[in-house]
Amino acid sequence: MNPKMCKRTLLLLAALGASIAAAATGQQGGANFRLRPPQDEIIYFLLPDRFENGDATNDRGGLSGDRLHTGFDPTATGFYHGGDLKGLISRLDYIQGLGATAIWLGPIYKNKAVQGAPGHESAGYHGYWITDFTAVDPHFGSEADMRALVSAVHARGMKLYLDIIVNHTADVIRYRECPANDCAYRSVADYPYTRRGGLAGAPINEGFAGDEVQTAANFARLTRPDYAYTPYVPAGDEHLKVPDWLNNPLYYHNRGDSTFRGESSTKGDFATLDDLFTESPRVVRGFIDIFGGWIDKYGIDGFRIDTEQHVNPEFWQAFVPAMLKRAKARGIPNFHIFGEVATGEMDPARLAEHTRADKIPAVLDFAFAVAVIDTLVRHAGTDELVRLFAADPLYEGGASAALQLPTFISNHDAGRFASFLREARPEASDAELLQRVQLGYAMLLTLRGVPTIYYGDEQGFVGRGGDQASRQDMFASQVASYNDQPLLGTAATTATSSFNPSHPLYQFIAALAKLRLAHPALLHGTQLVRAAGEAPGLFAVSRIDPRSGGEILVAFNTGSTALTAQVTVKASSLHFRALRGNCAAHADAPGSYRVQLAPLDFAICEAVAAP
Repeated sequence: MNPKMCKRTLLLLAALGASIAAAATGQQGGANFRLRPPQDEIIYFLLPDRFENGDATNDRGGLSGDRLHTGFDPTATGFYHGGDLKGLISRLDYIQGLGATAIWLGPIYKNKAVQGAPGHESAGYHGYWITDFTAVDPHFGSEADMRALVSAVHARGMKLYLDIIVNHTADVIRYRECPANDCAYRSVADYPYTRRGGLAGAPINEGFAGDEVQTAANFARLTRPDYAYTPYVPAGDEHLKVPDWLNNPLYYHNRGDSTFRGESSTKGDFATLDDLFTESPRVVRGFIDIFGGWIDKYGIDGFRIDTEQHVNPEFWQAFVPAMLKRAKARGIPNFHIFGEVATGEMDPARLAEHTRADKIPAVLDFAFAVAVIDTLVRHAGTDELVRLFAADPLYEGGASAALQLPTFISNHDAGRFASFLREARPEASDAELLQRVQLGYAMLLTLRGVPTIYYGDEQGFVGRGGDQASRQDMFASQVASYNDQPLLGTAATTATSSFNPSHPLYQFIAALAKLRLAHPALLHGTQLVRAAGEAPGLFAVSRIDPRSGGEILVAFNTGSTALTAQVTVKASSLHFRALRGNCAAHADAPGSYRVQLAPLDFAICEAVAAP
């Protein structure tokens, strides 16, 4: 038998066996997993190219030539490494064993294999340079592989969320005025839609009332796209994008590169990527058809929206209800939609604005990540967390809506929590770094929101920054800058496969995930801040079961010295049992409970009936 065929057969049999085992152990759950609300999930986020290589025959995506043609170079951080959907299927046991109930899958649509100026090329391994919005990229597999993945995930009672992009496509459109592809942004005021190439140009698009009037009749008057620059599609690329309407420059803003300020934030090209004219009714209708088709075809369970803040609110006000309606018609009542509003600041108001203006059900909680990093990495007081949670009522739907916000401490753009620690605390021992990472994950898995684990964190991946530096391989890597750094918690490196369920961080996260899933108060309970301070030290919250009223007290010590303190609890919470850590058996008085914590430690204490 052909060795490659043998490998594929073994992987498919492994996936089938896992599905049968899941059903036999009661994990399958039939359609019941569909009834779980979004706030009851634990999400595992991965980039398929960096996770597991299940089929080496698709490493080059069916293309031939060197890496500048195929995009494949497993030794370079910015090129394809070979991970695919079959590899992901083969590792579902590993993901579920960690405690994840949902997988957020990085974009798997067909991408432009390579782009960039000569000498600065990189590949679309990450999935954000889409040319065909309707197909699986051949580097990742086939439509059949995608169906097999969805079936295998659902057979385990897990959910699958797809990463989607509507803000931009791959960089295909060029502007004749700047052949070096370095076009500065040109504003609507200086280059109105009704003048060719600026105010002094000849009248065009007569009668067009501007992009604020988002009707089909008005946009029928927008017939020329050369109001700011003269856009064109290079020869040979006229039908590169799918669906075919995406090849028309009329459906793009064509104003040059965004400065990410002012109007350019929604109308400028994202680092040369073609910025879609999302105010156009044709674009709105087109993307409802595209991503509604993914729901219809595969029965997926949610969308993470890339660059959500760089699209006008009216688009989302039409798109989100259409997706929720499509999902319900497909038998998916709790379809989860969350947008990326990237910020490096602890600014929940900025995030909440998008749930109100755009009507996005949830956003990735960047403010949570910043607050935890400030608290555990940058020596901030625990009152930073108080300010974070005090803003929860700002979200559309109030504080209860904040329970649906996916929270995280590491991601594929900014970098890993462990790398922030290692950079900020070069004097710290590996043991202290491991303890601080564990404390960060304890906050992630016990505080309000939907915990989102970035692949590899559970194996002690560190990295030396964000973007490519934080996108290490889980399978044995050939990248020197990945392999020369020991993993936190072990002497291993990424040069060998990193699917070790005995790793201390894997074990730690799995235990806390199991605890969270077993207690409704930790999943979706009301959160009350009980104690905090201006310096590192005590931070405590109560999580209250919305049905029973039962209380779980979670207390953290972010400081380097032991502490003892009295913490407010419900007056009816008189007796406690330890779910984790040091918990006194009784309250000292109705409403007052003593916590004792070692440095960088935490405790989870559940109020119980009298013994």
